[in-house]
Amino acid sequence: MNVQARVLSVATAHPPYQVSQPEARALAEVLFEGMAGLERLLNIFENTGIESRYLSAPLDWFAAPHSFSEKNQRWFNTALELCEQASRKALGRAGLEPQQIGAVVLVTSTGLATPSLEAYLAQRLGLPLSVLRLPLWGLGCAGGAAGLARAAELAQQHPGRYVLLVAVELCSLTFVRGDKSKSNLVATSLFADGVAAAVLGQGSGSPAVRGGFSRLLPDSYEVMGWDLGLEGLQVRFAQSIPALVEGALGPLIQDGLAEYGLSSRDIETWTLHPGGAKVLAAYRSGLGVDEKSLEAAFCVLKKYGNMSSPTVLFVLERQMYQLEQPAPGSPGVLLALGPGFAAEGVVLQW
Repeated sequence: MNVQARVLSVATAHPPYQVSQPEARALAEVLFEGMAGLERLLNIFENTGIESRYLSAPLDWFAAPHSFSEKNQRWFNTALELCEQASRKALGRAGLEPQQIGAVVLVTSTGLATPSLEAYLAQRLGLPLSVLRLPLWGLGCAGGAAGLARAAELAQQHPGRYVLLVAVELCSLTFVRGDKSKSNLVATSLFADGVAAAVLGQGSGSPAVRGGFSRLLPDSYEVMGWDLGLEGLQVRFAQSIPALVEGALGPLIQDGLAEYGLSSRDIETWTLHPGGAKVLAAYRSGLGVDEKSLEAAFCVLKKYGNMSSPTVLFVLERQMYQLEQPAPGSPGVLLALGPGFAAEGVVLQW
């Protein structure tokens, strides 16, 4: 019988520039000047559930124009440094040396590099030059969950091989200064920068990964994503996401859980990507998520904002190291939504 892969450690890192929500709102008021209905729309900053976030540049940097090339180079330099920080911390928590890693999964959607980031990271960390590399691009907020599922599959297929998962997003560096769309304003109120790393393999630790599931919502490409313009990646963001959680996505998530003989009523611990306060409220009403699980997600949202793919792993870190552990053997699910429009889930056993 195959032994399940386990999450042996999780660790996080963030850039040094902390910004409060009132500071972000004040800059947005200047940068979006002339936008129709701006005064009313700015209230979104107070309704996000966010108190502070971390960005990859000081606030005044965003007040000036920057080319796609300049933004992407800053993404590469900052991302690589933060990936190394989080990875070394995750390896330390797992009690492993870099040479023990047999595969690395790198998740991102906010910058471009070829060779991809994990090629540079592997050599900075001193991973074996034979390390299996799996870069995942374009999954957005769902990438942390999808990456965890893929990393667990690699660990399951190669007993004795430890897998390093790294999710890195520097959302602030995709800001397009001249874009005065509502999508860009909403993104400016929510998105932030961060990195999470996890080590998976067979051994002692909790939780174990039973498997993952993916569900696409048909003909929903416009809900979330990037458009590529002259200044880089331009956000596409629909208002309908909370309604989708309560409506069409609920049955798809239930269908994914049913693959494992579970329903939402069976889940004792939810590890949720906090896409925003309204999305978390929709999880409560649409799937009956318990208050303890919501508290963990709301806490990450409050302190860090929505960092896209790493955010759900920030929540998992909080549940593993800062809160009372779930009951041994109890069922859990790690869940995130992203472009596609899609739900990515990982079924856990604590």
